Amino acid sequence: MKSKHIAFFSMLFILFPLFCPSSLYCQASAPEIGYRLKWLLNTSVAGDIYADKEGYFTQNGLNVAVKPGGPERDPIKEIELGRAEFGVASADQIIRALSKGAKVVVIAQLFAVNPLQWIYRPDKTPISSPADLRKKIIGITYGGIDENIMKAILAKNNLKESQVYLYSVRYDFTPFYQGKVDLWPIYRNAQGPIIGARMEKAGEKIDYFNPDAHGIHTVANSVITSEEILRTQPDLVEKFLSALLKGWEMSMDPANAEKTIAVIHEADPDTSKEVISEQLTLTRPFIKPDPKTPIGTIDVPAWQQTEQMMLDQKLIDGPVDIAQHLRIQGCVTGDE
Repeated sequence: MKSKHIAFFSMLFILFPLFCPSSLYCQASAPEIGYRLKWLLNTSVAGDIYADKEGYFTQNGLNVAVKPGGPERDPIKEIELGRAEFGVASADQIIRALSKGAKVVVIAQLFAVNPLQWIYRPDKTPISSPADLRKKIIGITYGGIDENIMKAILAKNNLKESQVYLYSVRYDFTPFYQGKVDLWPIYRNAQGPIIGARMEKAGEKIDYFNPDAHGIHTVANSVITSEEILRTQPDLVEKFLSALLKGWEMSMDPANAEKTIAVIHEADPDTSKEVISEQLTLTRPFIKPDPKTPIGTIDVPAWQQTEQMMLDQKLIDGPVDIAQHLRIQGCVTGDE
């Protein structure tokens, strides 16, 4: 009799995975899917954190490891080496990699508008148009997207680089605080509230120079995978994207603000909930400026402008025909 019981329970153990696709056992047994972010865990990756914490990936049968990025992490290289299946990178990084032969494809664009702007003191440095940049000391990160964008602004407005003073910036904002630099590059939704609060506390007025308002439309964080994964595992891509974009839609919904702030604060405890709340409010219009346009929609003209900007500045040897590397399931064509 005892042997029959053993045989019965042994059979249940064997059959268990077949009848519990959403069980903890099945989730744990699923192969890990690597998702390497561009930067650290903070409000700028709200949807990624939300999708993970709310279990949207596991609901789709995926065991996704959301991994923070940083200066020492290269999502594109990790995908090429098979260390991650998905990643996040900016358009300039992707275009540069494609020009060197990388086999990656863009499957979603998270930021509809690039949040990179320049903070300045309007009472000391009044700027009403790009022409007012003449003779100003402008901070740029050499080799960074902000350098490319500022040089594109200058070219578009017939300003020579010799007519401004370009200042090499690092992570230390001290030269700006001390007034040695007139304009300093920041991400409006992330660093803006923190730097702005410090400036206002010191009694200084602040404003922001926005490239997008002056015709320079470039692309920030976008989701990528390898051409091989897209070709051989389209079901995986669909499941991953549906879970990820659900996380972004839900996290950007003001009705879910309290929950979104809580999950971000859990991942980024060094930032107060008050600051996260302000960052979240600022992030929404960069992610979803048009309520009718789904998050993830690819803005083809902005990608093409970014490629042309890099060509003009000789940052790539030749065209990569970026439209051929965009998975145009949802897109803005410029005709809408």
